[in-house]
Amino acid sequence: MENEKVYITAKCPIRTTLELVGGKWKLLILHQLYNKPLRLSVLKATIPDISEKMLIQELKVLVDSGLVHRENFGEVPPRVEYSLTSKGKLVNPLIKEMVTFARCYTE
Repeated sequence: MENEKVYITAKCPIRTTLELVGGKWKLLILHQLYNKPLRLSVLKATIPDISEKMLIQELKVLVDSGLVHRENFGEVPPRVEYSLTSKGKLVNPLIKEMVTFARCYTE
């Protein structure tokens, strides 16, 4: 796989990955959701630099792409939890490799 040539097209794997998880916040959100479902307020507390508006926007994109599941419990006051789908869990090795790269880069 290391020597496998990737042709840059509209549907190449690199472009697809960047479209799904690229940007400043998506991977951080996915990382926080890896171990357990979280409510919006808890998720916001784990990523202090993100605004609530941006968090809601990014969660909507992740739900629409099938990486995150949104469960509305239909209670008053409203209770909503976000969790990773099976496809969302596939991102974890990518995050681990990014951590390894960052640690090597900063040494």
